[in-house]
Amino acid sequence: MGIHYDYKSTRGEKAMRKEAKRKARLEQRKARRNLKPKTEDSKEQMHDIHKPITLDDLTDPENN
Repeated sequence: MGIHYDYKSTRGEKAMRKEAKRKARLEQRKARRNLKPKTEDSKEQMHDIHKPITLDDLTDPENN
């Protein structure tokens, strides 16, 4: 009978711990998401839109 008494008496406390744990995980995910570096697309420098694209611009390995 002690198990049932213990379960009901601590049910609220367990629920609060579970909710706090869930909120902590969500905060960690948000923090990790904010620390991630931007994708490589944003790191690339945009080509000047007023300059025509030449074959050298496309094939030059030094021009990344």
